[in-house]
Amino acid sequence: MTKEELITKLSAIVKPYIQNEEAFKSLNENTDFINDLEINSANLVDIILDIEDEFDIEIDNDSMEQMLSVKATVEIIQKKMNI
Repeated sequence: MTKEELITKLSAIVKPYIQNEEAFKSLNENTDFINDLEINSANLVDIILDIEDEFDIEIDNDSMEQMLSVKATVEIIQKKMNI
């Protein structure tokens, strides 16, 4: 799966939780979930659970704490899928 495909799937996962529609329209690798999309920490947990289901991976607490941007999240998903 390419990085672009991962970002597309990730966009679909985060869409229900975003508070900033304008920032979502320009979502890219550098998008920050909390600062740009205004997603609260409780919803971040929901997103991570959705990611685990979508990609059939398990995300540990250390990785979870790093998943604050699109780029970091994509890198963690790729790492977990390749193990």
